[in-house]
Amino acid sequence: MTATSPTPTNKRIRRESRKDLPADLSASIAVFLIALPFSLGIALATGAPLQAGLVAAAVGGIVAGRLGGAPLQVSGPAAGLTVVSAELIQHYGWRTTCAVTVLAGVCQLGLALLRTARSALMVSPAIVHGMLAGIGVTIALAQLHIVLGGTPQSSAVANVLALPDQLADLHPVALGVSVLTLLVLFTWPKLPGRTGQALRKVPAALAAVATATAFAALTGLSLPRVDLPSWRSHALPELPEGPVLGIIAAVLTVTLVGSVESLLSAVATDKLIASERGTGNRPPRADLNRELRGQGAANIVSGALGGLPVAGGAMRSVANVKSGAVSRRSVMLHGLWVLLAAGLLVPALDLIPLAALAALVMAVGVRMVSATHLRTVTRHREAVVYGTTIVGVVLGGVLEGVAIGIAVAVALALHRLAKTRITVEQLETGVHRVWARGQLTFLAVPRLTRVLNQIPHDGRAVIELDGSFMDHAAYETLQDWQDSHRAHGGSVEVTGRRTDGAHFFDPARRAPQRGGHQCCRPWTPWQNHCDHRAMDTRTDTAEATVTDGSVAAGAPTSAAAAAAPALAPRRRGAGQLANGISAFQRDTAPHVRDELARLAREGQRPSQLFLTCADSRLVTSMITASGPGDLFTVRNVGNLVPLPGAESTDDSVAAAIEYAVDVLKVDSITVCGHSGCGAMQALLNSTPGAPITPLRRWLRHGLPSLERMASRHHAWARISGRLPADAVEQLCLTNVVQQLEHLRAHESVARRLAEGTLELHGMYFHVGEAQAYLLSEGEDFFDCRVFATVGQHA
Repeated sequence: MTATSPTPTNKRIRRESRKDLPADLSASIAVFLIALPFSLGIALATGAPLQAGLVAAAVGGIVAGRLGGAPLQVSGPAAGLTVVSAELIQHYGWRTTCAVTVLAGVCQLGLALLRTARSALMVSPAIVHGMLAGIGVTIALAQLHIVLGGTPQSSAVANVLALPDQLADLHPVALGVSVLTLLVLFTWPKLPGRTGQALRKVPAALAAVATATAFAALTGLSLPRVDLPSWRSHALPELPEGPVLGIIAAVLTVTLVGSVESLLSAVATDKLIASERGTGNRPPRADLNRELRGQGAANIVSGALGGLPVAGGAMRSVANVKSGAVSRRSVMLHGLWVLLAAGLLVPALDLIPLAALAALVMAVGVRMVSATHLRTVTRHREAVVYGTTIVGVVLGGVLEGVAIGIAVAVALALHRLAKTRITVEQLETGVHRVWARGQLTFLAVPRLTRVLNQIPHDGRAVIELDGSFMDHAAYETLQDWQDSHRAHGGSVEVTGRRTDGAHFFDPARRAPQRGGHQCCRPWTPWQNHCDHRAMDTRTDTAEATVTDGSVAAGAPTSAAAAAAPALAPRRRGAGQLANGISAFQRDTAPHVRDELARLAREGQRPSQLFLTCADSRLVTSMITASGPGDLFTVRNVGNLVPLPGAESTDDSVAAAIEYAVDVLKVDSITVCGHSGCGAMQALLNSTPGAPITPLRRWLRHGLPSLERMASRHHAWARISGRLPADAVEQLCLTNVVQQLEHLRAHESVARRLAEGTLELHGMYFHVGEAQAYLLSEGEDFFDCRVFATVGQHA
């Protein structure tokens, strides 16, 4: 047998692996220093043996780190499972809880084999955030009693009821140590100067617990401390004892909460990596089914060894990414360090005051109630779901709270589906205008029939559909009425958004519509753009005049021209503007008046900053299906983002970015380029030595895009299904990618990206095809698969 030498590819992989080892080693130590006190604190909060937290941390690092599908996600005892574990220990005892953990791991393996990981992400974010917030409230209430020197009660309600007595019987020593822990925890990341910068390399959680421990030891304070019993007496699982239905419910609860928390954490970790790292040093994106499989294996091992349930944790994962971890070795090494500490650092761990750990966990619980999540669910009108889930978790438990949240979410969705408003009015021109707002389903058929029957058989009707769905019953009702109405000599014009039954009206049978443009209603009165030039020469068109904000019909343009020649130059400019204002007041204002009044009272709270080109063919509200208050829009020639401090920097763009990110707290920023961009054409055709004009001075900010396109170090941006048509389109695509890099250089954007509270998106709109493309994460690839329907209907 002859030995074969490694292939060049294998040699390169091994060389890169050795090169990345120092980064993984450094990151593993940073995560270990966070995980050690946190694991003890979670064990204390659940009422489990303190060693159980160390077992779960070690197993989560080694087993889930090796087998999981999210390379940089760190697993261990998670805050989201604290309340569940505490309830199980109280009702069934510790050894049965370990058995439940093993069974939950088996269920997770089964779900992974069925490839259901993505299905877990279908749960409404309002329910997930409400569940985590409810768990955080419950944790904080329980740990508050330990912070005050007492003992937590069995439930959140009992903890609230017992709080007055606990406040009347304070233990100053425990309270002082807890306050010291919290002070260090919150002030450590803000230490100033070079010394502070050096000290901040130590995790705040470790610094807080170490400071409190040192203070208690040096002053000789008498208070309860960590007591790690001998590993010889460590309790292992036993066969579950208790009601079968109760055990099944417990297993399902651990499976549900652990799986959802792990998968959401994996997705969040992917987003953090994408926002902070270039394409060269990113690990593969998370394989969620493999991650669920790894979590299941970790729970089986942790439960079998007498450890707490395991789940992916966002806090430790963020620390791992920010510490420069490159591969899953950092996660596995962190588990190894926890294992060594559990055997070698027992004397040092026994010095930690329980009040310090309780303060640490209480702070984690408070942070689980996120103001960002509250703003998000409020913006999406799901505050009721969020609030009821929190109340359900606090009062009843995690499974009960999630069930209540799902029930409320379903009820709210059905209410919105069934809430349809159908009105009819007769205009001065004799036209009967029917307006159907909402989803047209079989539930709305009686109202629709009643309204349609009010229209005379030979009358002219305009039906405006302002909804996104029409079921078969409503379609048949409306279609039959149209046929009958036309048969009796009447006319029907249908306007509004297309529905799921696209083409349910035969285009050949539809009455002509002004300009044929209906896709933009109700937000814009974009109706007769195609006929503007023709209308300018007509003599039978009424011109609108505007006086003190009111709109009135004027005399025929022929008479107006004869009586006042000065009006002639107005026809193309002011005349079109006046006509547009008139159309807005007549067609659009009634739809948006209530919403705009609300925005005027409450102020703007846009969800994203949308930075795009000043090209007149880009209608942002149309291509994003957005309305008033949704987008904070910045438009300039070439959708450019000047680098901070660059020559000839235009501070207006930087000011808009700072205002949107720091004041408006937008959740995302989108840079949108488009086909046939004149700015990109000008960049390609620029010649050295030409006179410097304001336009050329501005386009200097696009030179990095030209350099990126010509560089061999960057792959060319690609577009879904084909290569770019020409150099102009290639530069348009490359420019979007480059401007996203410029965005990351702005201090406010970099800070929010580091916090994980901001997302950046690249977008490309092909004007001629009316097709939108979104930049895929991790590569210069514009994908339109998720926008296929939008592109076809735009």
